[in-house]
Amino acid sequence: MTVLIAGAGPTGLTLAIDLARRGLAVRIVDKATEFFTGSRGDGLQPRTLEVFDDLGVVDEVIRQGIDGSTVHIHLDGVEVGQRQMRELVEPTADIPYPNGRMLAQSRTEEILRGKLAEYGVQVELATAIVGFTQDATGVTAELSTGETVRATYLVGADGGASFVRKHLGIAFEGTTDESIKVLIGDVSADGLDHDKSYWFAHRENPMQGIVLMPLSGGDQFQLASPIVEEHREPSLEVLQDLMDTYAGPGFAKLRDLTWVTVWRPNVRLAERFRVGRVFIAGDAAHVHPPTGGQGLNTGIGDAYNLGWKLADGREEILATYEPERRTNAARVLGISEDLMQKHLDGDESALDRGENTRQLDISYRDRTDTRPIASGDRAPDAVLIDADGNELRLFDLFRGPHETLLRFAPTTPATHPHTVDFGPGAYTSPTAYAAYHAADGDEILIRPDGYLA
Repeated sequence: MTVLIAGAGPTGLTLAIDLARRGLAVRIVDKATEFFTGSRGDGLQPRTLEVFDDLGVVDEVIRQGIDGSTVHIHLDGVEVGQRQMRELVEPTADIPYPNGRMLAQSRTEEILRGKLAEYGVQVELATAIVGFTQDATGVTAELSTGETVRATYLVGADGGASFVRKHLGIAFEGTTDESIKVLIGDVSADGLDHDKSYWFAHRENPMQGIVLMPLSGGDQFQLASPIVEEHREPSLEVLQDLMDTYAGPGFAKLRDLTWVTVWRPNVRLAERFRVGRVFIAGDAAHVHPPTGGQGLNTGIGDAYNLGWKLADGREEILATYEPERRTNAARVLGISEDLMQKHLDGDESALDRGENTRQLDISYRDRTDTRPIASGDRAPDAVLIDADGNELRLFDLFRGPHETLLRFAPTTPATHPHTVDFGPGAYTSPTAYAAYHAADGDEILIRPDGYLA
């Protein structure tokens, strides 16, 4: 089996790692001539950290990242209060990563590329897919290099302007609001404390202003501001003018602008996520407002859902990708849109982040199933004690490309190759029975992507 992936952002890289660790042949191409260097999607949600735990990169992500900082609110140049988007909480037995992590997207991609290289796979830059056809056994793709590639499956993770999606003729339903434009850039700021986030605005309109949030690994902030003068090209001078407008002249001096873009509210959802042997994922399938930090994380979730299904190859498994992930994308888009509307309405709660943004509540269960835990729910972590008295986590045993069978006080020998038994001579756990609402004799199968089968 060979899988060809178009797009080497977080979605494509996550999928490539998941396939490569299963021993599958994978190629990942990107039309860009060099790797992305900006912050863009810099908020990693707790569920994404669980995915990164399974893929073997979470320790490096946590080491390089930072916690979300308190926002110091300044009106007319005077600090008037502080606000925490989400209170930091301690890990629990079932949720090992309860807090998100802030890390520039380019650094996340660099970590993922490093892990992918451990499997002998490199991103092929300056290589775009310019055409493809498919038949009953595979996909034939033409590359911009002149090469023709034959693959079992093609996955378009090639962004909002996805060639793969367009070539399939899939409608990209939604809206783009040209009346709202926000300048976002990575810049250093002399005069500001890099351990803090800042909101600068005027008292007469406190919800329209400029925000600066620290980036890890240096002294830069990610700055975001509404565009005041549209005719001016994004530059350090423009950002400094915006800083002076909202914070007051001389409050901070900006320097070292390394990345800048103009963002417009663009909310779209693909009509389909699959046509035959061709799939789309990430921004190719759904585009989000930045509010709530959901877009990058949802794309990584797409990849993690799709990888094991491509490896399995059975149609009844492949057929679950679109309904599971499209339904979830629609829900998450609703969360992002609600937060965006609160910003536009001047609602102070627009800065708050609830449980629904952590993505730990994502479930593929039948909504008519009212049991406390059911097929399609996230598999919770648990503290385990092995037969020798050593403590470990259930996620330690989930880690890897396999499914896992949990058996609670079994009375027969194990036949599944990846079984976790709870009982005499096996594992004990003070929390697993409660987390899984299990009774003696129960067996629960956990999918490779950490959801109940």
